[in-house]
Amino acid sequence: MKAVTTMNHDDSSPIGIPAAAAPLRFDAATIGRLSTSGPRYTSYPTADRFSADFGYGSYLEAVAGLKMRGGGRGPLSLYVHVPFCDTVCYYCGCNKIVTKDRSKAATYLSYLKQEIGMQGKLFSGMNQLSQLHFGGGTPTYLSDRQMEELMAHLRKNFEFAPDEEGEYSIEIDPRTVSRERVHTLRAQGFNRVSLGVQDFDPEVQKAVNRIQPEAETLAVMQAARDAGFRSISIDLIYGLPKQTLDTMRQTMAKVIAAAPDRIALYNYAHLPHLFKPQRRILDADLPPADVKLDMLALCIRELTSAGYVYIGMDHFAKPDDDLAVAQRQGRLHRNFQGYSTHAEADLVAVGVSAISSVGNTYSQNEKTLDAYYEKLDQGVLPVARGIRLNTDDLLRRIIIQKLMCSFELSIASIEMAYPLRFAEYFAGELEQLRPLEQDGLVTMDGEWLSVTMKGRLLVRNICMVFDRYLGLPRAQEADAGRAPAGAVQPLRYSKTI
Repeated sequence: MKAVTTMNHDDSSPIGIPAAAAPLRFDAATIGRLSTSGPRYTSYPTADRFSADFGYGSYLEAVAGLKMRGGGRGPLSLYVHVPFCDTVCYYCGCNKIVTKDRSKAATYLSYLKQEIGMQGKLFSGMNQLSQLHFGGGTPTYLSDRQMEELMAHLRKNFEFAPDEEGEYSIEIDPRTVSRERVHTLRAQGFNRVSLGVQDFDPEVQKAVNRIQPEAETLAVMQAARDAGFRSISIDLIYGLPKQTLDTMRQTMAKVIAAAPDRIALYNYAHLPHLFKPQRRILDADLPPADVKLDMLALCIRELTSAGYVYIGMDHFAKPDDDLAVAQRQGRLHRNFQGYSTHAEADLVAVGVSAISSVGNTYSQNEKTLDAYYEKLDQGVLPVARGIRLNTDDLLRRIIIQKLMCSFELSIASIEMAYPLRFAEYFAGELEQLRPLEQDGLVTMDGEWLSVTMKGRLLVRNICMVFDRYLGLPRAQEADAGRAPAGAVQPLRYSKTI
């Protein structure tokens, strides 16, 4: 393992370069010592803290609360979950249904439209969309006609912001679309596209059961540019079976040459006890932990040298991309789809297992098709569980959001928003941060809490200090009214690095 791979001589930003765009410092020794299992903080509290005590009625109360406060806080964000895939990718841990029986999608769409109609009525008068995201599964599993009908149904129930203002994105599997299909998606209203790539190496693709020729991916990217998509993002994974430093270097060179606007670089979490497809991956084919760290260092070095800005977590973007601009302007937000430019927008999520964030609540739909269909047959939204945030949750959510998105926190702003003295309320947390400060990951001066360039890759570790639930015994959680003792599932978090 390399002791230190230095990507910046100090933690200050070079003159003229925004702090968010300054190079990272990669300290492999510190990362190896501190990497542990922890939340990705697409929400706080995290989804494993949701309770079945929060149901359909609780969700209705949350929406009613928005209307009482004057029709919500602004335009909505909408997430649509399409769970179907043609084939299984062995690494995948998503909520998906692998089938070649297209009739299942037709049935699902009929129920999905019913849910969309119910949500549209519920948000009547405050149903303008500024953001739409189709995720999966594989959204392009749907046919052109099915997608056209679904988009028409969405427009019937929600008011879309103009194309030049709204962000309308879709995840696509390059193996499932032609050039013509890409142009059709743009005509249907999508203006951003995310491509699953993972790795360009043929042996790695074979090991994860995802054969995807480089030329096929590049052709889809070119088609998206020709069709007028405003942003192209690709997903990569490091730590897959058969990956080596050499294959990773070759993949990164090809990715940089392809010049996507955004890149998501995920760490492969091998959890075969949770995800059955991963049991087909041989442990012996996985790169050792020190090689994975070297892969990460290589990818960061290559991407930042090519001009990409480190947004946070696993995300990189070109300096002129909306994500990078939003981060520089302090508008970056994080939700269940990752980083977003639409801060504080209420998120309405439809489809099996989808998670909404409305008002001061989170709610998740039923996770199985049968349960999802059953609720809709009963004429109620398929809410299975959720949580209503208390004052402490809201406070900690703001802190974690600021650290995850901006890498700094104004203590004065917290004290202005809440009747507390930060140093007293978070005395225990500040004490826990001292070792991280000594490691050079954070700085604290009484006015600001800042994540250094060395600490940004370990921002999840820093945020975990403020997560009250990580150290709260289940009995206490039940006493606090959060959930019946033993009802919350065991923590199932990936490694922070």
